[in-house]
Amino acid sequence: MTTTLPGILTEVDEFVQPVIRAHLDRIDERTRRVAGYQLGYWDVEGNPTVRGGGKGLRPALALLSARAAGRDARDGLTGAAAVELVHNFSLLHDDVIDGDRERRHRPTAWAAFGIGPAILAGDALLGLAADLLSESPRGNAAWASRCLSAAIRRLIAGQAADIAFETRAEVTLDECLTMARDKTAALLSCSATLGAILCGAPEELTLGLALYGDRLGLAFQLTDDLLGIWGEPAVTGKPVLADLRERKKSVPVVRALTAGGPASEKLRDLYAAPGDLSDTDLATAAALIEETGARDWTTKEADRLLTEALAELDRLTGPGGAAGPELTDVHGELVAVAHFITGRDH
Repeated sequence: MTTTLPGILTEVDEFVQPVIRAHLDRIDERTRRVAGYQLGYWDVEGNPTVRGGGKGLRPALALLSARAAGRDARDGLTGAAAVELVHNFSLLHDDVIDGDRERRHRPTAWAAFGIGPAILAGDALLGLAADLLSESPRGNAAWASRCLSAAIRRLIAGQAADIAFETRAEVTLDECLTMARDKTAALLSCSATLGAILCGAPEELTLGLALYGDRLGLAFQLTDDLLGIWGEPAVTGKPVLADLRERKKSVPVVRALTAGGPASEKLRDLYAAPGDLSDTDLATAAALIEETGARDWTTKEADRLLTEALAELDRLTGPGGAAGPELTDVHGELVAVAHFITGRDH
């Protein structure tokens, strides 16, 4: 019977979280406390909580990719735990860089414990991810480690570009899409293929799953960019018009700034104005982005990328495709994850 989306996420809680918890014991107690808070295992005082961390979509993809290779999901377990650790490393550092004080409806780790402890906790999680893959009993652990390392380098390059854009007057749409692909899609692509790599799947299958993850990852980021402007604070856990308040050059913003015309010029002037933007300014900026057609364009681009991601799965399972009955069996779950990610409101 095909596992539903909640089912695969239950497997993340059942199999992946215990591995991560056990590995947290390898780091010093001060850093462990911050890392466990970030992962949602306990509150600021260290009291256990009903886990309030992320949804575990990246480790879910890693488990599903092991199944796609015809193996048990647990054969991709070390890869699943590693990508979740890397994801949280990036969130810890990202919150410090952006100065965000709230994530998942509670204080961010740096707001709760300080900047230094949050950075060190991120570093510790990155080290634990490397340990996990190096100790994997699977024969392709070295190749899996190289895949994850490449994704981390791209993630860092994307974050560096994002920071650089803040002080640049001109950013092209191609540059912005490259940044988004590196910052978000690289790790999602790695997640979608890492379990299959660990299980020794054929190259055509691992590459096809990576392409699925790449298209899905960029669609995910475009959806996130839209939520950063128009998302509901009660759902996203972020202030209204949060990305505009920070003058972020996200994809819809850059699309609007480069669209040409009166609305684009007014938005450019607003973004270049000194001082903080007022609530009226923020509402005006959002309206101008819509007026340029950038909101509609970003929505359609996310839909197009989702279609491409699903088409890659169809290609792998179709006549002459690399996948056998194993991927056919897990196809519906990968489709469900894709729709869940791109249709989310948080």
